[in-house]
Amino acid sequence: METRIGFINRTYRHINRYWDIMTILVKHGLGEVFKNVHLNKYIDFGRKKLPRAEMEKVKPLTIWERIRLALEELGPTFIKFGQIMSNRPDLLPPELIVELEKLQDSVPPFSDKEARELIEQELEKPVGDLFADFDAAPFASASIAQAHKAVLKSGERVVLKVQRPGIESAINVDIEIMKHLAAIIDKNVPGADNFNPVGIVDEFERSIKREINFNIEANSIEKFAENFKSETKIYVPAVYREYTTPKVLTLEYVDGIKISKIESEIEAGNDPKVIAKRGADLLLEQIFEHGFFHADPHPGNILVLKDNVICFIDFGMMGTLHPGHRDYLAEIMIGVVNQNAEKITRTLLKIAGQEEMDNYERMEMEVADMIDQYSHLPLKAINIGDFLTQAIQLILKYKLKIPGDIYVLSKALITIEGIGRKLDPEFDMISHIEPFARKLMMEPLMPGNLIKDIFNSFKEFLLLLQDLPSEIKDISGKIKRGKFKVEIEHKGLNPMLKKHDQISNRIAFAIVLASLIIGSSLIVLSGIPPRWNDIPIIGIVGFVGAGLMGFWLLISILRHGKL
Repeated sequence: METRIGFINRTYRHINRYWDIMTILVKHGLGEVFKNVHLNKYIDFGRKKLPRAEMEKVKPLTIWERIRLALEELGPTFIKFGQIMSNRPDLLPPELIVELEKLQDSVPPFSDKEARELIEQELEKPVGDLFADFDAAPFASASIAQAHKAVLKSGERVVLKVQRPGIESAINVDIEIMKHLAAIIDKNVPGADNFNPVGIVDEFERSIKREINFNIEANSIEKFAENFKSETKIYVPAVYREYTTPKVLTLEYVDGIKISKIESEIEAGNDPKVIAKRGADLLLEQIFEHGFFHADPHPGNILVLKDNVICFIDFGMMGTLHPGHRDYLAEIMIGVVNQNAEKITRTLLKIAGQEEMDNYERMEMEVADMIDQYSHLPLKAINIGDFLTQAIQLILKYKLKIPGDIYVLSKALITIEGIGRKLDPEFDMISHIEPFARKLMMEPLMPGNLIKDIFNSFKEFLLLLQDLPSEIKDISGKIKRGKFKVEIEHKGLNPMLKKHDQISNRIAFAIVLASLIIGSSLIVLSGIPPRWNDIPIIGIVGFVGAGLMGFWLLISILRHGKL
């Protein structure tokens, strides 16, 4: 509670930014969203400040388009938040997901002077002493950083990714405000606990703070390069660690052609079909073999070099796939190839961490119907993107919880398939996935892996035998001292206990009712005053009370259908 109050107090210290946010939301017609969270005073301020004509411009747009435009105008923090939330179809409607995927992360560059000052501050030397040549004009500019070309004193061409001055402070302010808004929504909006707004902002905070630390991106590039050190079909740019800090990242300059420019590829002597095949195989190797993959492989982040060599760039967003999830993904893909609905359904439950569900047969039937749509098609005609989209929608329909890495992975697969089909209309993603999936499923059965598993199991058994005497001694000591406790967790007894309580209450009620009738009868026979028509009034009250109680008990029994 103290921590939450702390960040709320800090939020009010940034009241100008708070007003900016409210003003932009009202400008895009989103002020009504906050009526139920007690932010009307900020909304009213925004309405008074904005010209009416400017607010009317947003009316022809859908609410989802207005949300996207508002996020773009709100700046880097909110743009990144929207991009990350575009991977959460379990929380957001499909229409909003489509708009969030359009978010543009492109802003005007900051000045040459600011770039030089930051580089010199971070690398602790004048730019002239660090580089033989430095291009003051950036060749790319985004909300968090911009990129400059340079030449080292040794003659090597490099790219400097320079962080936008003050961006870290601006992100911290926005995150504090987002936390405040999330806390208010959590408290005031019914059903908000179903998607945990505070938890979502906390997770986003961890993600964006990793992205603005360029040392982490440098680590990712080096790990990626190590995974492909013996592969000649891919090129990974080198990191110059002595010129890299949390705010400046220096990489080898790679002169390549963007993968989407088919005409340029053909002119350079490259083959679009080979490029499509290699790009897919390299991403699938990252997923199925390394479990560490480029999470944003859009056309702008993939270059092609001479001889169809692939080069991934911009390693700010990387995905890590849990080993168990890799196995499950392989099972699903094999299930698609073999059209095995039961296998796919079981695997979806495993991914969701559920052993069983009440409407399992119904879900399996829907999976079978989904597969049946592709049963008459050749593998090359199956669009894995469409299948994954339908599978995710089905998962959400049955309220299964799918881990976040699966969503990120699905988006990467859909993106790379789209690129492949543009390069080669005959591109077949399923045929590329199948050998990776089968290899992953067969790995545990390989002789080397079997021997390794048997050895590890035997080693664990020996450790168990080694610890067994001391464990038995501890247990026997606790028994002697009377401190041995056994905890039993029962399942399925609550309904029975509830029914037992109902039966006990009814029996007790019936005994009280019978006692009241007998007691009233004795009082009536005794003739105890006061009397009404020679009948004791106390006896009459007792009989009336007994009648009402009996009638109420009868109604209760009939209502539950248990006469």
